[in-house]
Formats: sequence, structure tokens, C-alpha cells
Amino acid sequence: MITEVSITISPEKEKDEKFIRQEILQALKKQGKQADSNAITLVFVKKSIDARHNSVKIVLRYKVYIGEKPDSNHDSVPEWHYANGNKKVIIIGSGPAGLFGAFTLLEHGIQPIIIERGSATGQRRRDIAAISTKGTVDEDSNYCFGEGGAGTFSDGKLYTRSNKRGDIPSILRIFSHFGADKKILTDAHPHIGTDKLPAIINAMNAKLKELGAELYFDTRCTDFITDSAENITVKGVKTKNTKTGKEKEFMADAVLLATGHSATDIYEMIARTAPDALEAKTFAVGVRVEHPRHIIDEIQYHGNRDSHLGAAEYRLTSQQDGRGVYSFCMCPGGFVVPSATGPEEIVVNGMSAAGRNSQWSNAAIVVETRPEDIPAEFTSPIAPALNGLAWRTYIERNTFKCGNGQQAPAQLMQDFIAKRVSTDLPKTSYTPGIVSRDLRECLPPQITERLASAFNYFNRSMKGFVCPEALLIASETRTSTPVRILRNKETGECTAIKNLYPAGEGSGYAGGIVSSAMDGVHECELISKMLGSKAI
Repeated sequence: MITEVSITISPEKEKDEKFIRQEILQALKKQGKQADSNAITLVFVKKSIDARHNSVKIVLRYKVYIGEKPDSNHDSVPEWHYANGNKKVIIIGSGPAGLFGAFTLLEHGIQPIIIERGSATGQRRRDIAAISTKGTVDEDSNYCFGEGGAGTFSDGKLYTRSNKRGDIPSILRIFSHFGADKKILTDAHPHIGTDKLPAIINAMNAKLKELGAELYFDTRCTDFITDSAENITVKGVKTKNTKTGKEKEFMADAVLLATGHSATDIYEMIARTAPDALEAKTFAVGVRVEHPRHIIDEIQYHGNRDSHLGAAEYRLTSQQDGRGVYSFCMCPGGFVVPSATGPEEIVVNGMSAAGRNSQWSNAAIVVETRPEDIPAEFTSPIAPALNGLAWRTYIERNTFKCGNGQQAPAQLMQDFIAKRVSTDLPKTSYTPGIVSRDLRECLPPQITERLASAFNYFNRSMKGFVCPEALLIASETRTSTPVRILRNKETGECTAIKNLYPAGEGSGYAGGIVSSAMDGVHECELISKMLGSKAI
């Protein structure tokens, strides 16, 4: 017999296996199931924290096997095959959609050819360090571009609400297979940590190479190779090495476009090729809010300082003047990082190490921005669908003008609400540094006024959120892309460009590591189906 039970315990009992086993036996009795302790086998399913009622509890869920053993395949990964090159698929971008798409192709023996504009992790790490130490941004190798995509040097959050988009546990099992802590298989809000992800990505890419995949770093896609101006069909891509300038063409049976939300040039390339392939979509703009970690912990845990609990999370949402204002990418025990992809722009993001043990906690607080909200002066000369990109770029460059190099404009939350410039700023996790500015000079009124209202609203449900130590850092603009690449619901193919399969965050159909990975899997399953049965 197999059943599931949930038990609620105090934090200090979480490691007491004998106590937990007795609680599970009691829970089985309440279900009308009698079982001897020696006759049950437990498989841990999920852990979550319940801090809703002025006390903090741990909720543990188990699958209980009574009189039988667990299926040995419950933590297995797919069977991958060596690719002999009979069928080839170009993958532009090595983020979650690209990597998991590549592994899906290898289930069918199809050879992935991964083209990544950024550098491998070793060089990329140096390029990222230069943003903070020298204030220089490499347009191709930064927090957004490089081996593993934006996810490699990110918090590695694996929580998603996209439960119907694919098999979430299978994505988590693959990450675990390549070195992620097995806790990601059971935590309610799993994350890997920016200190762990690079090695995991390296292991994944090593396996891809072992199975016959080709990987090209420092290689930017510059154009599609098509066979018809009327019925556009992609046969391959043109590339240019970002270090040597050497140009090269790649040919394949299909192209998976997994370039992420920051590849503005790719959208422009598609607009020039087939403008009908694009549509404008809703995105979000705002700031990073940073608090000393102990403040968020005390608010969320009702003053409980139990060391078992770890850094506290929060999730906030509201409606302000007809638009959603909400928290995004909350990083407990984390730090704020510079995520620009150009030399004269400032973009901020957040992340945490695996231990989530820094002295700060931060989150994006952003305002929903619809296509009709874009001011008329930002009409793109290439295609109307790119208007949001033009506006986003303007905000990022205006933020740069308000800063000092990569030192970002910042303001205390209380001063922002009161419309006064901060005379003294606290210590921050943002390593390039901050400069005091009125953030209303960086962001348009449609954003700042809604943010100010939302902060007061959030303080009512999360008392202490607005406090003297709360810091705002501008600007957060890359939570998602303002553009969607249209694709056929049945085939996954771009509606206006045949053999092109948009996937991940850059496609406009996914957001975050897991949903992007699932989207890459989904698109590559459709590609494999299009190419026939197994290529092995």
C-alpha cells in the first residue's frame, strides 16, 4: 500500500527522525491505516514553512510505503544517446531552455549544436567581476550572457507555478543528477545558489559534449540563412566570433531560439526577417528593495529567531491605479547585482548563495506595464512590437545618467515616499556602489507613483516593510521580455519563420529557470517529432 501523509512540527524537531516517524504513524492511524514502524518505508516529498498564525511551524509531506519498497526509478533521469550527426538542431543560447532542450534532443539521438554569444564560466566570471571593480560591461559576457545563460550566476530559484507546462520533478532530478543538493527535490521553494550553479552547468555541458553535442562560446548569431523570401524557412545561421571576428555558417534541420529576455539584437533580426512573427506583451519595471535581513526575518517569523528557519521569504502583490504592483525574484539572505548588457545602462537584479546567509534580503518590486502604456515617442522604426524594448532601453540608459558609472541611483524608501532626496544611504550588498538620487528622475511617473502607493499598502500587511533601513536601488527592468515571438500551438514552430522554434524567456512564453527549461524540453520534443522517430 502507498499513501501520503503530512505532519506539522516545530522547527527544532525537524532533524529528530524518531519523533517524525512516530508522528507519521499517528497520521496513518487518523487515516484508518495501521502499520508497524518496521513495515513502512518513507520517501520525503516536500517541506514548507507555515508562519501564518504568530508561530512558525514546519510542514513535512511524505510518501509512505506500507509493506512494500519504493520504485527505484523515482529519482531517475532520462536515457540519453550519443548523437551521430544524422540529424542536427542548432540551439541559439545556452540557458535553461537551450540546455534542457539539448538533453531532450539527445534522448532521440539528435545532435545539438549550441551557439552561445557569451564566454565559458571561467572567463565570464572575470567579465562579471570587472563590472564591479572597473565599471565596465562586456556586451556579450555578463550576468545575462554566457555559459548557462542568465541562470548560471543567479540565485538558481527553481520554484514555479507553471505546473501544467511540463514535468517539474524531471527538471529538478536532472539538476540534482549534475550536482545540485537533493533538497531541491523536496523544498517547497527550492533554489541552488549562485555559488553552486556554475559547477553544475559545467557538468551538464561536459555530458553534452561526451554525447556528441557541439558547443561554441563567444559566438554571436548575426543572421538566419533562409531559402525563400516569401515562405521563409530557416536552414541555418550566420555567426561571428566575438573575440576574433571570424565569421562562420552553421546548417541544421531546425533551429531552437533560446536567447533569453535581454537579446535585443535577436528581436531586431527577427523583425527585419518577418515582422509579423512578433507581438508586444506585458512586462514589468521597478526597483530592487533591500532590507537588512534581520528585519525581514523578524517580520515574517513574528520575532522568532530560531536558527533552523533560515532566511525568510516574502511575496507581495497589489493593484494600484489599474496596474499590478508585485514582488519578484525575492532573494532572502542575498545581494543585489549589476545586470546591464551594455556599457551605458544600469540594470539591477538579485541573487543568493546556497546558504542564503548574507546580512541583506532583497526583492524586485515592479509595476505591470502593458503595450498601451508605452509613450508614443518610443515607437520603433523597425516594428511596433519593439516599442517596449525601445522604452526599456531608454529607462536603463536614463538610470545610467542618474548614476555614476555602474554605481546605481538609490534612495531610502521612506524618503522616496516623502519625495525627498536621501542625505545618507546605508551600507548595501550592491558591490559597484550606490549614489543618492531622487528615483523619480530615473523612472517615469506611471511607475514611481504606483510604487509609492504600493509600498504603503504592503506595509499594512507586512508591518515594518517601510522602515528607516529599507533601500531602493534602480532600475529593475528585466523581469521578463516586452516581446513575444509567435508560435504555432500545435507544432511549436514560429508562425512566420519555418524551422524556427522559439523557447524560454526570450520567446515570451516562459519566465524563470524551471519554466524555461520545461519550455525548451517541450519545443525539442516537437522538433524531434517533426524530424521523425529516433535518429539513433
